[in-house]
Amino acid sequence: MIEIGARVPDATLYEYFETEAGGCALGPNAFSVAELAKGRRIVVFGLPGAFTPTCSARHVPGFVEQADALRAAGVDEIWCVSVNDAFVMGAWAREQGTAGKVRMLGDGSADWTRALGLEQDLGKRGMGVRSLRYAMVMDDGVVTHLAVEAPGEFKVSSAEAVLAMLRG
Repeated sequence: MIEIGARVPDATLYEYFETEAGGCALGPNAFSVAELAKGRRIVVFGLPGAFTPTCSARHVPGFVEQADALRAAGVDEIWCVSVNDAFVMGAWAREQGTAGKVRMLGDGSADWTRALGLEQDLGKRGMGVRSLRYAMVMDDGVVTHLAVEAPGEFKVSSAEAVLAMLRG
């Protein structure tokens, strides 16, 4: 598992765009983690899956609600990363109202999730390899905070917990 002080591995994550903007085409667009993280402070929260109960009812809504407070605390971007494809993440973004607040990034093959050491096998529940539930802060691609939830918990990776940590 990645540790505080380590540089995050590079990988390609995918984001679905509803309209062409900023040089990005309509539909799925590929982004390098290293390029996106360069010179920026980013809060990343990972979760088991789009449209799943805790993820949809608590995890994503918390970051949407706290987006302005997180930015006021020095965060440049907020990413939600899930082992889902960009089409699913785009549909979930629409349903959750994340536009302008949280980037919904798909790690469809779990490449980045595995490279971070934050995967879990939910095959017995019909979900395959998924992400653990976590929150991480990266400064210029280096992990400065990592909080990984115990199985079935939702405490340390919430937007409120990250905000409290950032405020010291």
